[in-house]
Amino acid sequence: MTIAVTRTGVPETKPSRHPDGTVQYVRIGDLQLESGIPLPDVVLAYETWGTLNADASNAVLIEHALTGDTHVARGVSDEPGWWEQLAGPGAPVDTDKYFVVSINILGGCHGSTGPSTAGPDGRPWGSRFPLVTLRDTAAAEARLADALGIGSWYAVLGGSLGGARALEWAVTYPARVRRCAVISVGASSTAEQIAFAQAQTLAIRQDPHFNGGNYYGGPEPEAGLALARRIAHITYRSAAELDGRFGRNAQASEAPLEAGSLAGRGRYQVESYLDHQGSKLVRRFDANSYIAITEALMSHDVCRGRGSLAEALAPATAEFLVAAVDSDRLYFPAQSRQLAEALPGSPELHIIEAPIGHDGFLTEIAQLSGQLRETFFGH
Repeated sequence: MTIAVTRTGVPETKPSRHPDGTVQYVRIGDLQLESGIPLPDVVLAYETWGTLNADASNAVLIEHALTGDTHVARGVSDEPGWWEQLAGPGAPVDTDKYFVVSINILGGCHGSTGPSTAGPDGRPWGSRFPLVTLRDTAAAEARLADALGIGSWYAVLGGSLGGARALEWAVTYPARVRRCAVISVGASSTAEQIAFAQAQTLAIRQDPHFNGGNYYGGPEPEAGLALARRIAHITYRSAAELDGRFGRNAQASEAPLEAGSLAGRGRYQVESYLDHQGSKLVRRFDANSYIAITEALMSHDVCRGRGSLAEALAPATAEFLVAAVDSDRLYFPAQSRQLAEALPGSPELHIIEAPIGHDGFLTEIAQLSGQLRETFFGH
């Protein structure tokens, strides 16, 4: 069953102080989307850690990836966060010194306005939820920053989709981003990346229970969402990692070559692994949100309407850190290199060495601790 976190209580118009690592909600009003469609009464969910200083100069925005959420680090509940190597007491982004904010992306299913939340008529948006782009998500987040009293971010950081969100912030609102870390993503989504994304969204849309996106209150497209996750996860891991971890081994007592028919054969270990990844996501994510956020990532293109890559990036005034995973086969290091070379000042490209593939930006972020402390957080 999909777990779509809904709003409990009344979202605040003006935020107040809450314990570290607890979900908060703010109404940011109606939002005119890049498509021209108005999205009414938008609510964003977010978490914070640390204390905002008197002049609001120590605020750091950490952007989550595709199926991430707001819980970057431990808080009052001591529940582990998804990027604790990066943020927390004594970490590179030291929450004893910086005020860290993480926002659930517009269109998500962990508290922000999205397909599973109620529209103006009280029914879930479902198929009526409009297309949102990364520029729309940045515009929404700028409203939340305003509500928090943050005129500019000390730094904005993210990996994968989170890196694309960080880059869009730095280009759209250059005066509001002083430092920007863009990890494991390029300046735009390539044709191949869009192709992988389309296969995932189509897997969900072709599920018999999808019902055109209006499945709330009935059977949910769990099989389609799980298949989408399988496709994605193959791109998140390297061929070497899958071969080294699973090889051609059968799963436990299952025997792939001894079944009487194709319908009844056993699984290879790698198949069992992908099944597990699909089942895990189904328990915590909404299928429509998966489509909405995936299509937002498909829209990623800092050049759209801004000229060449150099022209599009020229307004950015942030100090940049660009990094890539050497074994990434979803967002190739060459794309990060192209971005770094086109940015003002041509910052160095830092390479994370990780045989795991794309997910190395999460598991091996500690490799950037020195650069982050020296470049961003040693001031």
